[in-house]
Amino acid sequence: MSNKYYAICLVIMILAAGALAARFSISIPVVVQTNLEKLPMVIENYTATEDFFSEAIYKELNADKHVYRHYKSLNGDLVNLYIGYYGTAKGGRTGHNPYACLPGQGSAIVDTDVVYLKQTATGKSVPVNYVLSRKDGADTILLHWYQVAGDKVVSTGLMQNIKRFTGRILHNRNDGAFVQVTASSVEGNVQKTREKAVEFAERILNLLPGYWPEEI
Repeated sequence: MSNKYYAICLVIMILAAGALAARFSISIPVVVQTNLEKLPMVIENYTATEDFFSEAIYKELNADKHVYRHYKSLNGDLVNLYIGYYGTAKGGRTGHNPYACLPGQGSAIVDTDVVYLKQTATGKSVPVNYVLSRKDGADTILLHWYQVAGDKVVSTGLMQNIKRFTGRILHNRNDGAFVQVTASSVEGNVQKTREKAVEFAERILNLLPGYWPEEI
């Protein structure tokens, strides 16, 4: 490597490091408006009831905002929604996920997959995680994903870290939310339950940007 080429590379690295240090020296924004609690209680033909975890669980999850609801349709179908939002100051994400939590709760993971939800704003389909779990003979469908900066949807923690990092560099913000939709299989019809859960999750994914928390 020539001395000239080495010097150029060194200058670029120094400038990049300086820009990075300058960005991270800016004060970390704080959540001033959570907004997620304003998500509609009625979505299509589903009507919600609020629910709450124990204080011990809230302490363990350590989110800035929790939304935990049970949505019931006119024909009796039940879909559960949980959203845990983490502002920039908390690093934008939870350390918990179904792959670790389900076995700890006595549920067996029967199947995993990736399903695609249509994002109305972009017209594209985005991947989210699918899990089929079983406990005491009952099947439960889980769909979960990470949503970043309101409209960025990623299925893995690694991808969320990348989005959060670029968000912090470009916008001084790296907040995010863990979103989970669950539904119990009715009469053992896993496919039908999966379809209903996917439809509902798609609505939530597209609603969230309009109710995204504000930071300053």
